[in-house]
Amino acid sequence: MLSSIPSLLFLAAGAAAKIYYAGVAESSGEFGVYSSTATKGTGLPGRFGVDYAFINESAVDVFVDQDGINTFRVAFLLERMCPLAYGLGSKFNETHFGFYKDAINYITRTKGAYAILDPHNYMRYNNPSQQPGSGSVIGNTSDPTAATTKQFEIFWAELASRFVDNPKVIFGIMNEPHDMPTELVLQNDQAAINGIRSVGAKQMILAPGNGYTGGHAWLQSSQGDAPSGDYLYMIRDPINNTAIDIHEYLDYDFSGQHQVCNQSGPANLAPLTAWLKTYKLKAMITEFGGDNNTMCYNYIDNLIRYMDDNPEYIGWTMWAAGPLWGSNSPCCNDGAQWGSLEPGSTAADGSPSLYYTVWLRAVQYLVPANLVRSGISSIHG
Repeated sequence: MLSSIPSLLFLAAGAAAKIYYAGVAESSGEFGVYSSTATKGTGLPGRFGVDYAFINESAVDVFVDQDGINTFRVAFLLERMCPLAYGLGSKFNETHFGFYKDAINYITRTKGAYAILDPHNYMRYNNPSQQPGSGSVIGNTSDPTAATTKQFEIFWAELASRFVDNPKVIFGIMNEPHDMPTELVLQNDQAAINGIRSVGAKQMILAPGNGYTGGHAWLQSSQGDAPSGDYLYMIRDPINNTAIDIHEYLDYDFSGQHQVCNQSGPANLAPLTAWLKTYKLKAMITEFGGDNNTMCYNYIDNLIRYMDDNPEYIGWTMWAAGPLWGSNSPCCNDGAQWGSLEPGSTAADGSPSLYYTVWLRAVQYLVPANLVRSGISSIHG
């Protein structure tokens, strides 16, 4: 392995940490639907294990048993869970749900880790063929093809009811809403919370903001829409177990597409941190990443240590591992194919993947030793 950080440093990082949840995003469940012509229905439902998949159990084993993490964020598509013929709501494709439940149960019940349920839809439903832009915005009353906010609430009530007895599930309301009224983001978030709590589910919920839920822009207008910070403090959870879901990349445009890291996580998150303190809220950064170079190692280190040092942050998952990435890179590569965070993967030229050159070298030694290992998911650990 390329990581040679002394074990004492690992223990010191763990001892100082205020982080309860740490791990990786599992990306592949949203694969297999791209269409160059934006043709609705492309790749749906798709072939499980060929067009899309959720986890490699052997990779989960490595992350938990060797690397010490306790959290996986597992992506899926709403259109596979709720086929277009049914519409968004309580009627599921039971075969597809079964595949997803198997993955979540392996993470939570077999390995004892926590799993974030991640509808990877950008607050859209009905056409994921050119994500993140395609599909109708959920709750857009001017679009007759859009799913309604009430349908979104019903969907979340149904999904939560199926995991209500699994204490190690975390409900991630939605991946990266964008280009929509921020007030509607709040309305949809609140509807999801209402649906989840209506069935008696008490696990932690993660609520995203607008503008791809970027922490750096939390108090800024995004794509012409109001700042997330103007609305998200109004979220109400009757049992006060909801945290803010944040993404924060380190390249110049915060997209996670470029090799050079030059955006300081601590500096860019400072306004968000102050906002969290003001409203007595917690946050979890469920996407961040960096390239395999010394510059990015330093920026990643600074970001993770910033979360350790500020009790407003309770956890993180890095982007991304996943069973179908192969030699392709999910992050920070300017088109180079260096593989993913998936253990055992390789770059296109056969050299070690980002699991070895970024995760083991720059991240794994910062995984706290005292992460939560039992009990219901909670903002209080």
